[in-house]
Amino acid sequence: MLHPITINHYLVLSVVLLAIGVIGMLVRRNVVVMMMSVELILNAVNVNLIAFSKHLQDLSGQIFAIFVVVVAVAEAAIGLGILIALFRNKETVQVDEIDLLKW
Repeated sequence: MLHPITINHYLVLSVVLLAIGVIGMLVRRNVVVMMMSVELILNAVNVNLIAFSKHLQDLSGQIFAIFVVVVAVAEAAIGLGILIALFRNKETVQVDEIDLLKW
């Protein structure tokens, strides 16, 4: 007999996504991997919003999740533009080697 998916399953998935994203931000020094980690963290937030929205029978969490996706897309577009500009100047995507803002 199959058990239904409860809110606990969604919360566990969200915690796993958040942990992978935070570990990716702390361990890796590649800007592209760091941006992917931020996207994982935002997806963890979206899973929480949608899970509680479904649990409480309220659409406000789902609408807010759409806004989070829009902000994530804008962040990715601007971040990739900045990354391309930095790569043209420094020819690297490693965070430790980018020192343009130092005096």
